[in-house]
Amino acid sequence: MADYENRPVPEGINYSRENPLKEFLLLCVALAGALAVLLFSLSLAAQKLAPLIPFSVENRLVEQFSSSLPAPAESERAQKIDAYLSELAESLLSGQKLPEGFNLQVAYVDSPMTNAFATLGGRVFIMKGLIQEMGSENALSMVLAHELAHILNRDPIVAMGRGVTVSLALASLTGLGNSGAADWLIQQMGVATLSGFTREQERDADAMALKMLQARYGNVQGADQIFTLFEGGEPPELFSTHPLSSKRISAVREFAATHPQAGNAVPLPAFLHEQEAGE
Repeated sequence: MADYENRPVPEGINYSRENPLKEFLLLCVALAGALAVLLFSLSLAAQKLAPLIPFSVENRLVEQFSSSLPAPAESERAQKIDAYLSELAESLLSGQKLPEGFNLQVAYVDSPMTNAFATLGGRVFIMKGLIQEMGSENALSMVLAHELAHILNRDPIVAMGRGVTVSLALASLTGLGNSGAADWLIQQMGVATLSGFTREQERDADAMALKMLQARYGNVQGADQIFTLFEGGEPPELFSTHPLSSKRISAVREFAATHPQAGNAVPLPAFLHEQEAGE
């Protein structure tokens, strides 16, 4: 008859030897990866679908953020500048295929900032500080044509579509989807992405703007002036939504080298540099 021995069970046999924090960390990484894939997929879907939104809807959407946009100048001189900028924009758009319902609005803003941007509904804002830095109408037209290209490419509605879609997803995942916080988050993201274009969108807008300038003037003289203002004072391209100015200057010069350049730069009207009464 065999002998049996009742051996004691080793301690800790039912416990994992791995630190439980490691398993928790792996779980967090997996969840973060899944969330990143989800948000990227939603953003990509919004990017594809947003251009299908009619311009009439854009006009209604932009009214929700109008209080966050710069106030156009209202003086008699400002109205004269508005008229000039609008005529210049119309000349640049000549020959372009305009989307149905397209409604262009160009506004002069009495601000020292060297800036211009496009928003929903075909709205373009040109700052006083930028105009003062431009040495010719051609240089100013490059900036204006760039913003017009963003609108024709539907970049503002694409940027807003991405931002709002991601905001809604985050609000739902964090439990804010059924609260007033979601509305606030959507509005803030909508405003923040009105001019938040990608580097690819910026390059495409530059390329279209150069073609507009070539068609309007027969040359692209002064097209690189806006980029020379910022060259060297930028963050690394990896951390910027815009291509490096040096690359944009090179693109302008490459375009000029491959297209016939006829005529001289057109000077800006004198009234653009006049001072407002009381300044």
